[in-house]
Amino acid sequence: MRGALLSYGPRPVKRLIWNREFAGTKWNFIDQTLGDCVYGPLEKFARKGRILDLGCGPGNTANELNEGCYGSYLGVDISQEALAKAVRRTHESGRDGKNRFTTGDFLTYEPTGRFDVILFRESMYHVPIGRIKALLDRYARHLSENGVFIIRMHLTRENGEPVLRPTKMIEVIGAAFHIIERVQDKRTGGGVIVFQPKATR
Repeated sequence: MRGALLSYGPRPVKRLIWNREFAGTKWNFIDQTLGDCVYGPLEKFARKGRILDLGCGPGNTANELNEGCYGSYLGVDISQEALAKAVRRTHESGRDGKNRFTTGDFLTYEPTGRFDVILFRESMYHVPIGRIKALLDRYARHLSENGVFIIRMHLTRENGEPVLRPTKMIEVIGAAFHIIERVQDKRTGGGVIVFQPKATR
């Protein structure tokens, strides 16, 4: 029920669920994610440019990412509780001049300007599979000339067996976009794909 509401529910309901969870301890385990497999590709493709992080949560990416690899960062999240943590962490890390955050549901959010990286870190789970291509096509208009999408998801179980829904999502993305890099962390099951619109290639 929770998963269905977070993917298909009305925005106020989704916000209520996320605010309640981030106000508690449910998501404390993601406060420190140094060494995650997302950081290598993210630092490689940011090219000292602009990052848009859709579903940014409590700001771990914004504050753990190598500060020298990006010029500016915009995090979007539906939860004010998560963003309050992100803002606090940004102030503590001294990145107030680089990191900004805004409240929004990334399924409908409309950014301004163009970005060198548009990141979905564990947030693509909440996009209905039938809406993935349309969502990415819309955000593709906000990529810079050589900009990329980066998606980080949990792709395999402890026994190496693929997790079905993320695997299907990557199949959908691979059919519509050019995947230019894949990273797989066999220890954790985490995976990263980097891709571009076909017209870019």
